[in-house]
Amino acid sequence: MDRPIRVLVADDQELVRTGFALILATEDDIEVVGQAADGREAVDLARRHAPDVVLMDVRMPNLDGIEATGRLVGPAATPPAPVRVLMLTTFDLDEHVYAALRNGASGFLLKDTPPEDLVRAIRVVAAGDALLAPTVTRRLIAELSRVPARPSPPPELDTLTDREREVLGLVARGRTRDRPQW
Repeated sequence: MDRPIRVLVADDQELVRTGFALILATEDDIEVVGQAADGREAVDLARRHAPDVVLMDVRMPNLDGIEATGRLVGPAATPPAPVRVLMLTTFDLDEHVYAALRNGASGFLLKDTPPEDLVRAIRVVAAGDALLAPTVTRRLIAELSRVPARPSPPPELDTLTDREREVLGLVARGRTRDRPQW
């Protein structure tokens, strides 16, 4: 980047929010453009100040960080903001990780992350990459390794023509001659 990474800090605890902002203010390539005390304010400030990264707490009043992330960058965002969200939480819960990632978060860290790792994570996310806390990554790998492999298609499908496969796919999606729009 030719300019500093613009960061918005969103956390309902003023001391935590201020602490993150002070840590980030010591970096030459990072500029804190705002601070929000809840998810609703985070969404408003992100749309107003166009940060590169929002450092977003998971649990906040009025609108939690996961829902705020969804409003900024998730599948339902209208329009999606050109911002990346790095989630931060004290609570190392899988449901928060999955929900945050489904809502478009680019990273997930715990609040016990050392300051230098937080700064590095912001740079990684701002560059367009994704990042997960090592404990989260370990659990995610363990979970994915337990998921059974997808079964191979039945050999009978090999006997179908291209058109028969096309029709089968349409039927599987609920389309019929009577309801072609489905």
